[in-house]
Amino acid sequence: MSVPAPLEVLFDCSDAANVPLPPALAALYGRLQVPTHAARPSIIGNFVTTLDGVVSLNIPGKAGGGPISGENQQDRAIMGLLRAVSDAVIVGAGTLRAVSQHRWTAAYAAPDFAPAYQSLRADLDKKGQPLNVIVTARGDLDFCLPIFQSGEVEVLVLTTMEGARRLAERDPPRSTRVQAVPGSGRRLDAQAILRAVRAACPSELILVEGGPRLMGDFLAAGCLDELYLTLAPQVAGRDRSVERPSLVAGHLFAPDQPLWGTLLSVRRGDSHLFLRYGFPAAPRP
Repeated sequence: MSVPAPLEVLFDCSDAANVPLPPALAALYGRLQVPTHAARPSIIGNFVTTLDGVVSLNIPGKAGGGPISGENQQDRAIMGLLRAVSDAVIVGAGTLRAVSQHRWTAAYAAPDFAPAYQSLRADLDKKGQPLNVIVTARGDLDFCLPIFQSGEVEVLVLTTMEGARRLAERDPPRSTRVQAVPGSGRRLDAQAILRAVRAACPSELILVEGGPRLMGDFLAAGCLDELYLTLAPQVAGRDRSVERPSLVAGHLFAPDQPLWGTLLSVRRGDSHLFLRYGFPAAPRP
């Protein structure tokens, strides 16, 4: 993989705290700012979508973000950058199944920037890799996958009581902790997820990488401070043969409770746009 070209900054109005980036990352992205809070960690999300709002083709072997972005290297470098500054990365079990060989580390996203990511984490006094958090209501996980077997990352699996019983029967690897958290039905409470993550890993910044149902839960609970959204210049299309999800699933906001974001920055790489939005931290019905 070649090192991607620097992004062009079209707009940036954020007044959040600056992150001191190593030269290679500063040359790529420019100024990185993350929100800070005195009493709680900041929560950011990262997603890529097509022009028509598709975040997954939902086809075996092509269900991840790569086919959506066109395997864009700038998108992958930003993915790695956000992981590098985070203490924990949260994903749903569906996202894990879509990219089953994945590990949620910065270097896995963009190997060419691995030394810069490692330097950045050292400068921020972050030890090792971010905690990989898998959310699964049913406890339907394969402990033979690399995320559990590689030893590269510590994994926290958050699930229901039923899911925890099911996973206990499968003999979790030593690097994996399974914990039941409150929820309703087959949906875990976003605040309870964050409490469990903070208890397992003292955190200043937590990254949510989806999928759509998990993103919807965090937005509905007022738990997402900012969203990094890559807009890829393709139209994926939809028909009745396969469901192609969008950014949020499982919640309706508009028209009764519309959820509006504030545009914080816009960067461009050729025909890709890299957007950043802020959201009010207030629970919604």
